[in-house]
Amino acid sequence: MRAVQYERYGGPEVLEIADVEEPHPAAGQVRIRVHAAGVNAADWKFREGLFTGGEPLDAPAGVGLDAAGTVDELGDGVTGVAVGDRVFGSGPSTFAEHAVLTAWAAMPHHLSFEEAAATPVPFDTAVRALAAVGAKEGDTLVISGAAGGVGTAAIQLARARGLIVIGTAGAANQAYVEALGAIPTTYDDGWVGRVRELAVAEVNVALDAAGAGVIPQLIELTGDPAKVVSVADYSANELGAQFTSGGGDTRAALEEAARLFETGGLRMIVERTFPLDETPEAQRLSKLGHGRGRTVIVLD
Repeated sequence: MRAVQYERYGGPEVLEIADVEEPHPAAGQVRIRVHAAGVNAADWKFREGLFTGGEPLDAPAGVGLDAAGTVDELGDGVTGVAVGDRVFGSGPSTFAEHAVLTAWAAMPHHLSFEEAAATPVPFDTAVRALAAVGAKEGDTLVISGAAGGVGTAAIQLARARGLIVIGTAGAANQAYVEALGAIPTTYDDGWVGRVRELAVAEVNVALDAAGAGVIPQLIELTGDPAKVVSVADYSANELGAQFTSGGGDTRAALEEAARLFETGGLRMIVERTFPLDETPEAQRLSKLGHGRGRTVIVLD
């Protein structure tokens, strides 16, 4: 089968399409024929060796963490899903014609493969972030970087849970953030004051989804470093705030996403799609940031 791989750390140019053996699911896993795979910032960070602590690459390495497709193999002990079912979820090396998922949920009938593939990592990250700061109904949440994939998911998750959301984004994305259910403002000079003016009550919790160096300002807004969490700024802990990069019950997060899709409480906006052969360009644009919604690799 065709899959995206790389033999050394580096820029998008190290990615190549290779013919590889098909994977097979272990116990508790499923395999899917991949129809679409979500592009995450973690993909290019892995490719550049940012998560390895200087360890050599175990080459060749696959690419991708999220996918949506049709189940074509079941691992031992798997129940509640059958060959032919449409699912979305997370697993290794999803930029390929077949991928093994370690966590998944059934796709609502109206959902496209592209929108489903755009969901797992951003939504799971949003769930973890809100849990980290103890966000609860009635709180006012500020999201820095509200127009990106995590911001898109976090706005809608927070609104579904009864929070008021204020989201910062570029001038071109103000209407986008507002349409998702947040009160928008730009992140240029004076944004802290504008957030205070927009908040109908005190700001209780904050999420940095962009890594734009705003942790001190978010602490200023909440008055408590423990009520600030970042998914993009590794220095957050040094300032007393929290940083989250993984863990948690991914299956439960996916099932919550599926329920919200069913009720109309969640939309994952797919701004751009690329074929598998153009994965390098998709990753290049992902690293640039400043986009809205999600980018997805489409295999058929």
